[in-house]
Order: sequence, then structure tokens, then C-alpha cells
Amino acid sequence: MLFDLDGTLLDTAPDMAGALNQLRREESLDPLPFEEVRRLVSHGATALVRLAFAEAVEPMFTVLRERFLQIYRLRLSVETQVYEGILEAIGRLESDGIAWGVVTNKPGWLTEPLLDQFALRQRAGVIVCGDTLAERKPHPAPLLHAAEKLGVTPAQCIYIGDAERDVLAAQAAGMKVFVALFGYIPANERPHEWPASGWLESPQAMARLLGSLSPQL
Repeated sequence: MLFDLDGTLLDTAPDMAGALNQLRREESLDPLPFEEVRRLVSHGATALVRLAFAEAVEPMFTVLRERFLQIYRLRLSVETQVYEGILEAIGRLESDGIAWGVVTNKPGWLTEPLLDQFALRQRAGVIVCGDTLAERKPHPAPLLHAAEKLGVTPAQCIYIGDAERDVLAAQAAGMKVFVALFGYIPANERPHEWPASGWLESPQAMARLLGSLSPQL
């Protein structure tokens, strides 16, 4: 079982939005509404900084992006939480001898300390970050690398994510993929049209999926 991170395993939006609005305050701008920021969290720092500073051009854009990441690193888990029911579901996977891991486009220098905060880094069988390989999702390489590290075939893996690139990467890798509809999906996207194996309306639905599939994996 493989998970995306932001918007799937962890609800990181409050801290990402907090960091972005702190940066806006530093630049003498009003904060953005939380929901406006939340919908873009899975698209990463570049998309968030572009949202907050639409008129910024290089080299200022890069300066703002780096400052955003500095601020975020200092508040990785102030408000971030594991989605309800997921720790218990992961515990069941482990009890059943089912390996699990994380495949994210978030860089390792943010991913690993964040997972440490929730005592998950040592429990994960594999962690593939945005800078682990030369390719990132939607390329299938990160998912194929994770399967190889776990010692399983791609067909034995299920991936859960909240972005179209997650679905495309898993499909190209030959894995089943479920969409976390509770994640950070912009209103103009149509996740039910993505070529997924299924759709999960809530973290509880994801936990139920993990519980029901464990004996079959």
C-alpha cells in the first residue's frame, strides 16, 4: 500500500497556508482565505507562491519561493494532523504483514522530518520523495522504485493520492489507484473523470478500504 503525503496521509494545508500568509504579511499584503490556499496545496510550493504573488517575476519569484519554504520548514507540524482513522488502519496493515510506504513530490528535507513528527518515518517500508529520483510524478518511476524497494510487483500495489498526476503515475506503473476526494483538489478539476480504480469521499472511507483490502493484498 502506497500513499501520497499532502492531502492523503496528512492534512498539511493549515501549516502550508499559515506559512504562505506569513510570507504575505512580510510583504505587507493581506492574508489569503484558507480555502483558496487549501485547494492548491497538493500542487506544491511553486503553485502556492504563484497564487500569493501572481505578479512576481524572476528573480523575485525564486526569492519568494525560497522564503516560503524556509517559513514552512519552521512550522511543519504546528497544525498538521494525520487524517482521522489512518493510524489505526496503518496499524492493521502492519499487523497483517502488509508493507506500506509514501510516494510524494515533496522534497526529502521536508518529508522526512514531517513524518518523524508523527513517528511514521521508521514505520514506512519505503519513502520516495520529490528529489529521490530524477523523475517525479506523474512519471511512474517513483512508484516503480517504491515497489522495487518493497520487494513486490507493481500489480501487487495500491496507490492512494489526491491529484491527477497521482492517478496517471499509478496507471502508468500498472498499479491500482484510488482518489482521495477529501484532499486538495481544485474546484475546476473533475476527479471522477480520472482513470482511477475508485474514489474515497473521506478519510474514514480510506480507512475502511485499507481494512477491507488487507487480507486480499
